[in-house]
Formats: sequence, C-alpha cells, structure tokens
Amino acid sequence: MLLFYLLSAIGGAAAALGIYVGLARGAARSKASAIVEKAKLDAETIKQEKILQAKEKFLQLKSEHESYIAGKNNEIRDKENALRSREGQLREQASEQGRRQHELDVEKGQLNQRTEALKLKEEEVARMHEQVNRQLETVAGMSADDARKMLVENLKAEARTEAQAYINDTMDEARMTAAKEAKRIVINTIQRTATETAVENAVTTFPIDNDEVKGRIIGREGRNIRALEAATGVEIVVDDTPDAILLSAFDPVRREVARLSLHQLVLDGRIHPARIEEVVAKVSKQLEEEILETGKRTCIDLGIHGVNIELVKLIGRMKYRSSYGQNLLQHSREVANISAILASELGLNPKIAKRAGLLHDIGKVSVDDTDLPHALLGAKLAETYKERPEIVNAIGAHHEEMEMTSIISPLVLVADAISGARPGARREVIESYIKRLKGMEDLAASYPGVVKSYAIQAGRELRVIVGSEEVSDSQAARLSTDIAQRIQDEMTYPGQVKITVIRETRSVAIAK
Repeated sequence: MLLFYLLSAIGGAAAALGIYVGLARGAARSKASAIVEKAKLDAETIKQEKILQAKEKFLQLKSEHESYIAGKNNEIRDKENALRSREGQLREQASEQGRRQHELDVEKGQLNQRTEALKLKEEEVARMHEQVNRQLETVAGMSADDARKMLVENLKAEARTEAQAYINDTMDEARMTAAKEAKRIVINTIQRTATETAVENAVTTFPIDNDEVKGRIIGREGRNIRALEAATGVEIVVDDTPDAILLSAFDPVRREVARLSLHQLVLDGRIHPARIEEVVAKVSKQLEEEILETGKRTCIDLGIHGVNIELVKLIGRMKYRSSYGQNLLQHSREVANISAILASELGLNPKIAKRAGLLHDIGKVSVDDTDLPHALLGAKLAETYKERPEIVNAIGAHHEEMEMTSIISPLVLVADAISGARPGARREVIESYIKRLKGMEDLAASYPGVVKSYAIQAGRELRVIVGSEEVSDSQAARLSTDIAQRIQDEMTYPGQVKITVIRETRSVAIAK
C-alpha cells in the first residue's frame, strides 16, 4: 500500500514537472522572439541613423567643395583682372616713355644748336678782345706784358709799405698790452683745468663673503632689510651682483651709518630687527663723535683756532660729502692752502684767507632747511657763530652771489676755481637736485603722525614711516594720496614719484 502511494506521488510530480518544463519552454520561445524583434528594430533604427549621417556628411563635403571651387574661381578672376590692369599700365608706361624720348631728342637738337651759337659768339669775343688790346697798346705806347709787369711792381711796393706799418702797429700794441694779456692767458688756463664731467656719488658698495650673508641680511620675509632701511633711511639693493650689496642714498652720512651698521651686524652674526635698531643707534652716536673729532683734527692741521664747536662739527661732516666728484673736506683744505699762498704773495693776512677758504663751502653740509644757495647759507652760519666780517663776505661771495667788500673774497673765489675741478655751469643743477630731495622729506614730515621720511632711488620714491598709535591703516592710505597730491602741486620733478607709507605695529612684553 505504501508502495502504491509512493508511485502515485512520483507520477504526480513527474506530471507537474512536465507541465512546468512545457510552460518554461513556451516562455523562453516568447522571450527570444521578443528579443529578436527588438534587435531587428534597433538594427533598422541604427541603419537609418547611419544613412542620415552619411547623407549629411555627403552634403557637407559637397558644400565645402563648392565653396572651395567658388573661392578659387574668384581668385582666378581677381588675378585675371590684376593682369589686365597691369597690362594696361605697362602700355601706358611704354607710351609715356616714347613721348619722353621724343621730347629728349627735341631738346638735344636745340642744345646742339645753342652750343654752335655759343662757339660762334666766343670766337667773336676773342676777335674783339684782340682788337681792343691792339688799340690800347697803340694809345699807351707799350705792350700788354710791359703794362702787366709795371702794375705788379707798383702793387708790391704798396704792399710792403702797408705790411711794415701793420707790423709796427702790432709791435707797439703788444708792448703796451703784454702784461695784461699774459695775466688773462694765465687766468683762462687755470679756469680751463676744470674737468668737463663730474659725478655726484650716491651709491656705496658693501662687500660680503657669500650669498648666505645676503639671505641673513634680508631675513625671513624681508623683515631684516626692511628694518635696516627704516632705521637708516638708505635703500639697500640686493641683486645678482656677486659678493656685494649696494647702499643708495643722496645723504652720505646716512650711507656711512648703514655701511658701518652692516659691518658690525655681519661680524656679530646676530641680525634681527631689534638688534638692527640697537646697532644703528650706536653707530649713529659713534659717527657723530667721529665727525667732531675729524673737524677738530682738520682745524689743528691747518693751524686754525677759535672756531665755534658747531662749525667744527660741520667741518667734520664734509668728510662724508662729495662735491662734484671731489671729497668736500679735501677740496676745502686745498682751497684754504691755496688762499693762504695767494694772500702771502700779495702781502695780505694768510691766516684770515686760510680760515675763509676752509669755511667757504660750509653751507653744503648745513642741517638747516632753507632755500638759500650754499654760499649765502654758509655766510649766514659764519655770521651766526661770530666769524669776522671779511670771512663772512668771502664765504658768501665765492660764487659771486654777494657783493665783494673784502680783498680776501676774490682770493677765495680764485682758489675755489683752481681746486674745484668742475664746470661751474653744473653747480646749480646738483644743488637743486639735493634741495628737491630734502624738500620731499620735509613735506612728508610736516604731516602729523609721521616719524621719519626718506627720499630714495634718486628721488623716485619717498618712504614715510608713521606711528602706529597715531595713524590707522585707513589714515595711512589717505596720507600717501595726500602727500602725492601735494608733491604734484607744489614741486617740480622729472618722471614720477612713488609714495610708500609704512605703518608698523609692535607688541613688547618682558618675561621676568
């Protein structure tokens, strides 16, 4: 019985399996037919798209070919027109050339006729000249050669007489003016000894050992070089020049402070903003002491005594100033010695002349802000510090900007011309240049909140340092615009001037 049930179950399962397989096969065939139909539709669609693309490509190529053929046809027509135009021009030129050749032939014939007529006239003139000569010989009773010889002899005798009279007059004039002319020649010769070119030195070269030192001087993000420029007022140029850094400023004392400060910083090895300010302050003080010592030593060497201490300082500052390619202190010493020698030769007081010669250019190193020429400014300083009136006049008149009232004045003028070695015409150019730079600095310093101002790059840039407590960032931006506008309105300068306002904020705390 159990076996019967098992067989029945197996038969039922087999029947069910057959039914399922039949259904699956039907579904598969239906799905396959659908896939085939879809593939046929997709293939037909792709076929139609490719046919359309091929037609479009054909039409595009056809259009491009037609455009190309049309362009070529236009070029051919243009060339044909140009050839026709050129052919017409050539025909016109040939016709014009033939016409000109005909005109030349006509003119040539006329010229030949004129030449023949001139020959006939020349022959006629020669015959008439010969006839006139025969008539003259008949009237005068001598030949033409005899008359010519007589005329030459008469002219020779007259020329000898006039020449001898001219020689006698020249000799008499030379005897009377020999001494005066000799002096004029000597003076002119002395004046001509001045060189034609003189250069005002505004750059100092600072030597370094290697490029590593350059990097230390520049500092991180340039903070060291900015601090050094702000403290000294000197532009420091660090470029590809091997083993050297350039210090640029019109004030030689500033350049010397920057050079000595750099020297100490490089030797010490500690280069940072705080150390830079400390060293610059120390060097500035040392330089002031050295300036005073230089002035004292100069006065002692020249035997000049009783000079006011402020004038002694100004004499010392001359060491760091070049006057038209010549060191100002050496130039003043030379003028002092030449003035003393001239005074001795003329029987005048050599000590007064030497003192006036030493002080004659004292106005060039004055720290006063004034528009006076250096000669008048020097006379004013000498008068302020109780120098004798003849010395004051010699200082003020050595460029003839003041009337000479002392016999010493022309001696200082001549001594300055002998020692100057510079063309006088350039004097005002350099002085006005320095005056313009100082004017820029003073203009910027007149604004509230400005701590320092420096003109650099030969006056093409003005750097203004302001106090962070008194001037805000917006005020600093407005300040640069105001200064630029005032410079533009009130000053005359070549090119353009860049105004840089620097505002630095510092916070200092001390750990104990």
